[in-house]
Amino acid sequence: MRNVLLIMLGVVLLSGGSTFAQPTVKEAPKGFDQPTAGISAGRIDSISYPSKTVGTVRKALVYTPPGYSKRKKYPVLYLLHGIGGDEKEWLRGGRPQVILDNLYAAGKLKPMLVVMPNGRAMPDDRPIGNIYGPDKVAAFANFEKDLLTDLIPYIEKTYPALRNRENRAVAGLSMGGGQSLNFGLGNLDRFAWVGGFSSAPNTKLPEQLVPDPAQAAKQLKLLWISCGDQDGLLPISQRTHDYLYEHRVPHVYYLEAGGHDFKVWKNGLYMFSQFLFKPVEVAALPTYTVLGAPAATNVRNAKYPQILPDNRAVFRLKAPGVQQAQLDLGRKYDMMKDSSGTWTVTTDTLSRGLHYYSLVLDGLPIADPASATFYGMGRMASGIEVPGRGTSFYALRDVPHGEVRMRRYYSKVTNSWRQFYVYTPAGYDANTATKYPVLYLLHGGGEDETGWARQGKADLILDNLIAEKKAKPMLVVMLDGNMGGPGGLAGFNEGTLKRFEDELKQTVLPVVESNYRVAAGATNRALAGLSMGGLQTLYAGIRNTELFAHLGVFSSGFFANNTALSDPQYAFMKANAGTINTNLKQLWLSMGGPADIAYANNKVMRAKMDELGIRYVYSEYPGGHTWPVWRHDLYLFAQGLF
Repeated sequence: MRNVLLIMLGVVLLSGGSTFAQPTVKEAPKGFDQPTAGISAGRIDSISYPSKTVGTVRKALVYTPPGYSKRKKYPVLYLLHGIGGDEKEWLRGGRPQVILDNLYAAGKLKPMLVVMPNGRAMPDDRPIGNIYGPDKVAAFANFEKDLLTDLIPYIEKTYPALRNRENRAVAGLSMGGGQSLNFGLGNLDRFAWVGGFSSAPNTKLPEQLVPDPAQAAKQLKLLWISCGDQDGLLPISQRTHDYLYEHRVPHVYYLEAGGHDFKVWKNGLYMFSQFLFKPVEVAALPTYTVLGAPAATNVRNAKYPQILPDNRAVFRLKAPGVQQAQLDLGRKYDMMKDSSGTWTVTTDTLSRGLHYYSLVLDGLPIADPASATFYGMGRMASGIEVPGRGTSFYALRDVPHGEVRMRRYYSKVTNSWRQFYVYTPAGYDANTATKYPVLYLLHGGGEDETGWARQGKADLILDNLIAEKKAKPMLVVMLDGNMGGPGGLAGFNEGTLKRFEDELKQTVLPVVESNYRVAAGATNRALAGLSMGGLQTLYAGIRNTELFAHLGVFSSGFFANNTALSDPQYAFMKANAGTINTNLKQLWLSMGGPADIAYANNKVMRAKMDELGIRYVYSEYPGGHTWPVWRHDLYLFAQGLF
């Protein structure tokens, strides 16, 4: 999916109509934190201010820029330290005055005051004793009041500081990063610029940080989230980014190589400060990062593939003996080799959902050893899950979870051993007196019975729906629709469709109903499938409405070139329209919008059904012929069952 931030195009002009440019680099150059001879330098003042919040006089440092004059007015950045530091931590470990002096000399910074306070608002505010003690942690939270009611008024009384929110920023590292997000986002009437560098666990949950995303998007000039890729606190930044992305709040999500240290934080200050108090090009914000986040489909601890904030993907493979490498992601990308034999490529922005891919090494397609593999494209292939909005319905949540079980059985139809997967809802084994309705769920062409269990996330969709009481507890039987024989693995001709019907009726239903606690009767059975599985649902379901009262057809339809009423499928519907309408509680048809490859086919079929008087419900969800569409189809269809 194209990142919606790119749609939110526009330049936000700050007060004064500044024409300063945004950063032209994506990370600090060598020497950015080293003194430069012959340039003007700013000054560090140590101040003491009365704090009514704490009941003492407290200390802070103030950086004034080169050429500082009391006859000018300046915006202010409040820069916060970590849990083990104080007002001097940035000065000791980060050399902020050197970084800022160099940026001023290069013409990359708007003149500003930088205030470095002690974020531990308690009488004895030195970082001694147990710095993680509850009194110390509480003091960091208490600093919000000290900042807003004591320090900011003192700075604006003592220095020529601009006093509106558009000219006030807050940022910090670690514990101070959490404070900055909590205080800045919690007081958007006071701060328009907010930055969190390696934010610590004191950071509030995203829905508490930004309870009104639309209002935050309107008020914020810049929201900056950054972290090192080896930082143990990275999940804090990742969850914040995920929420902001889901709710369309423009921001920078900046990942770089590094841990929880000043290497990362100095670079954060270097990059973040260049944005401050200038026009912001919102569309460019997703491009400001060094690294992406490892894809959710990566194998354990694999760093690549990575997803960049604008949903481009970076692939990397070390193969020094290979002469040519390509990424086959539907279209082929040439990979570039470095001196260590590592091949790398960055894709265009990818649409949301699961993409099958291969690495092509000297002409041989192989699976990526760093990524999970899936049965798709008629073979095992690597897959990369690209994040998208509107996916919370299959998020892993703290709700009761069912199980996905595999069942082997011998088929007299195919004369072979076969298998299916069964989702049993939470409580199935404990509630031994309860019988459950069953949804028989079918995959598409080139996939198999693992499709809905792995690519489709059927178990998570049902877990969440059942927990929210939006769907009845049910079994979901995920079948292998590849019937083999002369027609090949697919099921698109009359012979293989009939073979699937026989397999379903003669083998699968008896196996399920003799081995699981299922409720009897057609009203407790549903049949649904995507693409090829939708065609199988139409064929077997329409012909057996005495067995299935609910049918779901996702991105499919009878072949458009067989539209004559003499066609066997339409002839059957014409002859049995009354029975079909009486028996079916729901015939649910859905498409992935006009981009779905089956869209025209389905449209023709619906016109024929209208002509024949067959009742159905129709739904569209944009996305084309893809798993995000089918996951959403299952989400909607399951809510109307039983």
